[in-house]
Amino acid sequence: MSTATMAVPQDQETPPDLGRQLRTAERRRRLRSMALTLPLLAFLLVVFMVPLAGLLIRAVENPEVADTLVHTGTALKRWDRQSAPPDAAYAALARDLSALQETAQAGALARRLNSEISGARSLIMGTYRALPLGTGLTDAEVRERMLALDPRWAELPYWLAIAKNASRWTPDYLLAAVDLQRTAQGDVVAVPSEAAAFRDILVRTFEMSATVTLLAILIGYPLSYWLSTLPERRANLMMILVLVPFWTSVLVRIAAWIVLLQSNGLVNRFLISIGLTDTPVPLLFNRLGVVIAMVHILLPFLVLPLYSVMKSIPPNYLRAAISLGSTPLAAFFRVYVPQTYPGVAAGGLLVFITAIGYYVTPALLGGPTDQMLSYYVAQYTNVEVNWGMAAALGSVLLVTTLVLYAIYRKFGKAELNLG
Repeated sequence: MSTATMAVPQDQETPPDLGRQLRTAERRRRLRSMALTLPLLAFLLVVFMVPLAGLLIRAVENPEVADTLVHTGTALKRWDRQSAPPDAAYAALARDLSALQETAQAGALARRLNSEISGARSLIMGTYRALPLGTGLTDAEVRERMLALDPRWAELPYWLAIAKNASRWTPDYLLAAVDLQRTAQGDVVAVPSEAAAFRDILVRTFEMSATVTLLAILIGYPLSYWLSTLPERRANLMMILVLVPFWTSVLVRIAAWIVLLQSNGLVNRFLISIGLTDTPVPLLFNRLGVVIAMVHILLPFLVLPLYSVMKSIPPNYLRAAISLGSTPLAAFFRVYVPQTYPGVAAGGLLVFITAIGYYVTPALLGGPTDQMLSYYVAQYTNVEVNWGMAAALGSVLLVTTLVLYAIYRKFGKAELNLG
């Protein structure tokens, strides 16, 4: 046995440094791969992750009061929020407002407090313009002069709004985005029913997006199948027509739909001419018009991935199923359709995620009850200049979208594997 062991050919012996060389080569290959992806990772970090992090931070940041009323917040820390605020709080408020160098700072503070309690804007700006009150005054004298300027400084709700927002970080924006609010004592309660709106708006956003996605699938599936059966030259020509919405300005497309869907438009004229209706059908400035325009705009997002999947399915599968005794319709639904599920899932997800962020189309073609969440994000950003509320609404939309995508990843893949 020892002789057989010693008879092993020398060329089968492994060099002692071969393992180290293989590990070194593998490490170099990984480093090269990482070096190639670093520019893309840096691009994603700069244009996607950093703004996204800023959005999430701004949704819980409350700098307007914390940065301008530093001494007032300190003076109100030990206030019981039930009795009158101490004289030191009046003196601190006068000192903080006098220290503001720009009117824009006072305006931002007034807008923030006015979002908490109506009338705070005029109260803050009126007091700011009347300062300074004088030098060498005691806290009690400052209090008397501020009450003489505006008697509303004796009302607790204004002081409660200041004390509530004295902290730099707050959950108030996120709570308001889901129709909740924080009381002056810190309890989280539902907003009054007449003021609750954002939950309904969020539900409406997902309902409209789901409707658009379903209609796009119903229209895009037969269209993609027809394109996949055409010769390559005709399929390319038809695909160009499908992609026309990609190459047309959004405003031009919406203007075209206004011409088509208005009471005296081409669609209503056609319906009246064939006798389907005697009066024009309301197709504009309602949800029907919004859905029609969104389906038209987003249809290519479904057709492109679905067409690529269908094009990769060999036609022999259907012929083989029919030759084995299946009817053409049964062969189509049992053999062909399951193979297109990845394209349907990818296209449907693209359409749905794109639809929930739509703003221009519902704003121009829809009515007041047809606006989606992105409309209110723009409203708080451009009109009310409430960045915190806009960021909170965007964060809620982002989180709910990620949750739905996670559900799709979990259950969608399981269904595809079972299929």
